Amino acid sequence: MATICGIDDAGKGPVIGAMIVAGILVDEEDLSKLMKIGVKDSKLLTQKQREKLCSQIVKIVKSYKIIKISPSEVDQAVLSDKGFNLNWLEGEKMAEVINFLKPNEAIVDCPSPNIKAFKHFLDSKIKTPVALLCEHKAERHPQVAAASILAKCAREEEVLLIKKKIGLDFGSGYISDPKTKQFLKENWNKFPEIFRHSWAPYREYSEGKKSKKQKSLEEYD
Repeated sequence: MATICGIDDAGKGPVIGAMIVAGILVDEEDLSKLMKIGVKDSKLLTQKQREKLCSQIVKIVKSYKIIKISPSEVDQAVLSDKGFNLNWLEGEKMAEVINFLKPNEAIVDCPSPNIKAFKHFLDSKIKTPVALLCEHKAERHPQVAAASILAKCAREEEVLLIKKKIGLDFGSGYISDPKTKQFLKENWNKFPEIFRHSWAPYREYSEGKKSKKQKSLEEYD
């Protein structure tokens, strides 16, 4: 029986907190069970719906893997002068998920606009034979939708942990959130470990000048 893996990310764009890569391993015959409980792109669900589905997903799948990418690791990729970037970092983590789960087939929500180049990079990092498919909007596949829900739930848990640790509410962590924007303005130099220093909104304060480098990332999930 074929085992199938779906992989997706969450938290690529926020200025605060970790980015998450999640993958699930499921028997082919159990894909219908994921569809039956109503898995879909996590962005189309409420937080309450995601939390309920998370508990159901982990009971259906054979295994799963969640990787947290710290703000400092994100910064290293974004600021790299060696041809490395955030998409390649994400590719490395996705390969780590595949190597852990060891599926027969894997479907990945491709973070790069260049699907062919990203698939080639991912193939070079995978240690065992796997039929690999990279797509944009891959959440149409139930295994990727399930992974997107686990990733989003892990991201939301991470945000709650940070809030408890610092004792302050900064909103969602996305700069489009007025609460996050105000928090950044008032606290950018007080909690350096929670911020992505390479992000343009952070650099406006840390460098005292505007930077447009990451503006296209601000609304990413």
